[in-house]
Amino acid sequence: MVGIKFQQIQKYETGANRVSASRLWDIAEALNVTAAHFFEGMEDAADTKIENPEGKTKTPADLLNDKEAMDLVRSYYAIPENQRRRLFDLARVLSDVA
Repeated sequence: MVGIKFQQIQKYETGANRVSASRLWDIAEALNVTAAHFFEGMEDAADTKIENPEGKTKTPADLLNDKEAMDLVRSYYAIPENQRRRLFDLARVLSDVA
């Protein structure tokens, strides 16, 4: 429906490739939503501050520009789903302890 191969969709999902504005428009049409749908809640998320181990505060927008964070996200999505869920639970427990 979008006119691209499944492998390209996977690259978009994992963040390996960026989605262009025109492609986002095509994806929105295929899903019967507006392109704005993909940005709902972004104003609230941008106001959220995340403190890293060095005590510096980062916003989610900063994380998207952080190479280490993006490498972590790509690696996370390369893990099989059942193992990914277990890793997520572990990370949640560790972050609550820290």
